[in-house]
Amino acid sequence: MIAMTLAEITAATSGRFEPAGTDASTETVIDGAVTTDSREVGAGGIFVAKRGEFDDGHRFAPAAVDQGAALLIVERLLELPVAQVVVEDSVDALGALATEVVRRVRAQGRLKIVGVTGSNGKTTTKNLLRTVLEQVGPTVAARKSYNNEVGAPTTMLELTEDTEFLVAEMGASGVGEIARLIRMARPDVGIVLKVGLAHAGEFGGIEKTVQAKSEMVTDLLPTDVAVLNADDPRVVPMAERTAARVVWFGLGEGADVRATDLVVHPQGTEFTITAPGGESARVRFSVLGEHHVMNALAATSAALELGVPLATIVTGLERVTLAEQWRMQVMGGRDDITVINDAYNASPDSMAAALKTLAQVKRPGSRTIAVLGEMSELGEFSGEEHDRIGLLAVRLGISQLVVVGEGARRLHITTINEGSWDGESAYVESADEAFDLVTGMARPGDTVLVKSSNSAGLRHLGDRLGEWFA
Repeated sequence: MIAMTLAEITAATSGRFEPAGTDASTETVIDGAVTTDSREVGAGGIFVAKRGEFDDGHRFAPAAVDQGAALLIVERLLELPVAQVVVEDSVDALGALATEVVRRVRAQGRLKIVGVTGSNGKTTTKNLLRTVLEQVGPTVAARKSYNNEVGAPTTMLELTEDTEFLVAEMGASGVGEIARLIRMARPDVGIVLKVGLAHAGEFGGIEKTVQAKSEMVTDLLPTDVAVLNADDPRVVPMAERTAARVVWFGLGEGADVRATDLVVHPQGTEFTITAPGGESARVRFSVLGEHHVMNALAATSAALELGVPLATIVTGLERVTLAEQWRMQVMGGRDDITVINDAYNASPDSMAAALKTLAQVKRPGSRTIAVLGEMSELGEFSGEEHDRIGLLAVRLGISQLVVVGEGARRLHITTINEGSWDGESAYVESADEAFDLVTGMARPGDTVLVKSSNSAGLRHLGDRLGEWFA
């Protein structure tokens, strides 16, 4: 975090300063990292004690002090020998502090902000942009999927006076959440990737999902840029909701930044990217899955608007070999058996994309095995969407399904009810059963996909299978 006095931090968070028995004064300067995780606190850092659904961060404040915290932001004064700022709501205070830090760094005139949202692909696009922009100047981007009311401001607080680019991943589970994040750091470039059924149960329907994702562009200024997916019929109307200049990305001829001549293989995807003005380049993209090409196009569109040359962008894209751990992560290798661990999260769109990729990378004469768990948070759409994925697996000719857990059982029922299959779908209750089944059935040359929502926990099954076949 940039250097601020305790008085400035107190004012930014609308809190009450308490020296709590230390010799710290309001003029003491703090410039350490800010975190809500006591295990991540370093010497001179700030620990924000956040109340959660199942625990209270105030319990871990003593551990944060032992780790070297110089300041606690708390909702009640604690009997600890460290300076404290007492606030009404720690999460609100975290956001307010982030807002002030962004304002101060932006006032220096160098900082450009890119906001990224969408039902799928946020983390991949953020990682691609970070790699591209780091070639040009100091860049801050979220770790992992830090995109909510806690993770996003924590990322913003990593800004320094030298930062030139902030890539802010902005997620939501309800209307108003992205708008809240944008009030902390309004983007110069706002990206909307795709609007699908991910979290539709939490949002209360697809219309609410569209409304929430639209918040990325509705408050942009005429001098800003909205980067929109020309291939998504739910994103296209957002052009009418923004005052910003619109840049379209996609596979169709109407896109400003588009990809053509796609070739998908087990090592990734090759495609030709064409920029506004007709400049083009061939990209050898190591991130597995044709659907990730759209994320590369979104990242390219934003980088071009920030003045990055196309050749530099291509170099950055080609440096990325993995979108993120547990996202189309290629593992295995023994007996030419490949394991694709894509079980960090799952929506109907990403599940379909992963199955299509599995079918595309199949080696001649070999088999495909899809280990699938529940797609969570779909609400009323859950049944029909699991049905749709089961039918898709059959139509793609996936050699063997292993369906794991009661939440995904309907997917199994649908596949066995499809008359073209006879025994190619197996149902098990647990990841351990799935491990035993897959390790017993896999043959040399097989490709195994593991895919589910995070809550199903199959990412660890993917790791086990990858290690087993290493």
